[in-house]
Amino acid sequence: MSSFMSLFAGLVEHIADLLDPFFHGSATAAAIVVFTACVRLLVHPLSRAAARGQKARAKLSPQIAALRKKHGKNPEKLQQAVLELHRKEQVSPLSGCLPSLFQLPAFFLLYHLFSNSSIGGEANALLGHTLFAAPLGGRWTDALAEGGVFGAQGLVYVALFALVAAVATFNYRRAKAQLAANPLPQAGDQQVPGMGGIAKVMPLMSFMTLFTVAVVPLAAALYVVTSTTWSAVERAVLYRDMPGGAGALATAG
Repeated sequence: MSSFMSLFAGLVEHIADLLDPFFHGSATAAAIVVFTACVRLLVHPLSRAAARGQKARAKLSPQIAALRKKHGKNPEKLQQAVLELHRKEQVSPLSGCLPSLFQLPAFFLLYHLFSNSSIGGEANALLGHTLFAAPLGGRWTDALAEGGVFGAQGLVYVALFALVAAVATFNYRRAKAQLAANPLPQAGDQQVPGMGGIAKVMPLMSFMTLFTVAVVPLAAALYVVTSTTWSAVERAVLYRDMPGGAGALATAG
């Protein structure tokens, strides 16, 4: 594991060296943004597949409505019928989760890389790199201790929190529009067990990113902020032809 982390640290440093003429002291932070963009590009085919699945599920709405009318008094039979319809049409109700799941390893790599004081038996030099005044290995509590919310380090987090809040609000409004265009079935008539409750909670999950940014190392926070911003733009494009922007209900991140 230590040798793998050393290789990953070398990759980050190499990207930072390439970006140094443009970003100077913040080159490592820029390298993390570039690394995140590369991960998102690799995951993009899964996002496109998830969009196709969401659109396919939307096309099944008339058939599901007919099943709901037929089995409305028997929730268990309704659930089985809807699941059978999904299997027949080769539509997975969980396909939207795959892009987020495949990103987790990259996030944890950055988290561990910027949480350890040593890598491969040597001091972790990356911890001394900064985004403006804030160390990439530091956390929000460290920034508060150094100068408060509006100190040099604190202002970096204020900017990140503002961006995350803007993206979360954008996602939430798109989700509200989608729910208005496609109301969820009442309890007992759900398309898939528990999906109604999940669909209502998922838009609010974007706001949980504020907590993540506050507690993880700044380098990992940069990954999260870049990835969630990418997701918001990506869903806006992939789901632009769906009523209310159904993609807002896809898993954030």
